[in-house]
Amino acid sequence: MDWALRCVRGGCLAAFGAAMLCVAPSVHAAETLVAVAANFRDACTEIGRAFGETTGHRAVFSFGPTGQLYAQIAQGAPYDVFLAADRARVERALAEGLAVEGSRQTYASGRLVLFSMDASLVTGPETLTGAGFQRLAVAEPEIAPYGSAAIQVLHALAVHDRIKDRLVHGQSVTQAYQFVHSFNADLGLVALSQVVSHQKGSRWIVPEDLHEPILQDAILLRRGAANAAAKAFLEFLRSPQADAVRTRFGYGLAR
Repeated sequence: MDWALRCVRGGCLAAFGAAMLCVAPSVHAAETLVAVAANFRDACTEIGRAFGETTGHRAVFSFGPTGQLYAQIAQGAPYDVFLAADRARVERALAEGLAVEGSRQTYASGRLVLFSMDASLVTGPETLTGAGFQRLAVAEPEIAPYGSAAIQVLHALAVHDRIKDRLVHGQSVTQAYQFVHSFNADLGLVALSQVVSHQKGSRWIVPEDLHEPILQDAILLRRGAANAAAKAFLEFLRSPQADAVRTRFGYGLAR
């Protein structure tokens, strides 16, 4: 109070008012808890930083397999926003009254890649028909959309029955990638976003016509219906800043 009075008496009332305007946005800053599919971890972390710098809001992320995150939401986990690795879980959230009608959007389209840390192992789809590998890592198809897509690819290439005993399942596409990166699996059908900036190894980007589209949908959950930060985050996902991050990590920009 004494400081403010001294400012007024010294003729700095205008400056004091300007300072209050500068800090005003922080008064309205809010926080949102976002459940995010494991494959989008790196891209989302970067988008989250830009979101905070641009809006003043804070997004706190929880990463995991889409099926596991959905189960948590259904059991009352306090998430405001759900970024799934597919469309089915988001549609189910709407059908079960867990999400806000009209808030769904496709925030990314995913790509699969056959990847190995061995620089000479992956030469193309023929790699999967040879005897040059012992273990192929995929995400668990029952709970992870990238895992389901991986199994579709193996069937499309008519190699599933031949190599099914060599499959190693990760709880998420992140764990599947970790199996490959740690040399616990020779190969992995993983997300392109996980290896797009990787300077080592060998890869074959899987043609999209070998599996159903991996359309990754986001939605506002009931708990976040009145949360300004949650709504702002979903809006920010459509921004040019978020688009630039998605492109850099190998995602499509489907809306």
